[in-house]
Amino acid sequence: MKQITDTLLMVRPVAFRMNEQTAVNNYFQEGLHLENEKINKLAQEEFDAFVEKLRAVGVKVIVVDDDEKLDTPDSIFPNNWVTFHENATAAIYPLFAENRRRERRAEIFEKIEEEGFLIEDVIDYTSAEAEDLFLESTGSMILDRVNEKVYCALSPRANEDLLIEFCEDFELTPVIFTAYQDVDGGRKPIYHTNVMMCLAENFAVICLDSIDDPKERKNVVKHLKYDKKEIIEISEGQLYHYAGNMLQVQGRDGKKFLVMSQAARDILLPVQIAAIERHCEILSSDLATIETCGGGSARCMLAEIFLPRK
Repeated sequence: MKQITDTLLMVRPVAFRMNEQTAVNNYFQEGLHLENEKINKLAQEEFDAFVEKLRAVGVKVIVVDDDEKLDTPDSIFPNNWVTFHENATAAIYPLFAENRRRERRAEIFEKIEEEGFLIEDVIDYTSAEAEDLFLESTGSMILDRVNEKVYCALSPRANEDLLIEFCEDFELTPVIFTAYQDVDGGRKPIYHTNVMMCLAENFAVICLDSIDDPKERKNVVKHLKYDKKEIIEISEGQLYHYAGNMLQVQGRDGKKFLVMSQAARDILLPVQIAAIERHCEILSSDLATIETCGGGSARCMLAEIFLPRK
């Protein structure tokens, strides 16, 4: 099994804006005093520059255009609805926001198959939406593919029963906890695990301070140490600048990169940067509009493709 891939799916936005349906429990989203058309144009510029940077280092990026008729403001975050696995399986997931469910498009699978990849089976968890149960793919779950584990911070978008079902289907061990952030003077669950944690081949970037329960925190550390991952801690303050929302990818000649936004790169301390750079290079891109209105960052924009080739 591989932990990282050299091929990514990205969806280019056509109607990007702040999604009112996700803002109810994504406390990272903020409005911008701009017309939606202007917001979308800025998001497209950030998207295109990001794709260019990835391709420049040899990462293969399959870009699919969003469909304007669908009115899907968050389509730029495909990693929330789909995963593609080495056993030629794809999985599609139940999404909290109703207007996000239209992001799941059959033509995206067709495009990936046209690029020479094999999809033999699709596991569909979306019927859980009828019961208001959600599991938002690699937003909710951090997959350790090599050590066959899933790290998951429970939230309104990460249901424990669905997580267990996913783990049984893919023969993975769940590592379950709850991660919190400060909201209006109280502590509320962070909406997605991938905002507070990133798992690479030999290290993990994680905000352990967000795991309020000492037993849960200790258990996460135990698993990471057992699997010989260097733990690079970030603070809750850094988490708000998307320093946990990163993804390790492979570029040309097997060279590895940790992909993140410029905001995440700028908030890291020299000691943290040095720790990351012992393992791989950092690749960062300015995603300010996407982060502000979308409440997601670099990792959320990247759906990894591990499928075998035909």
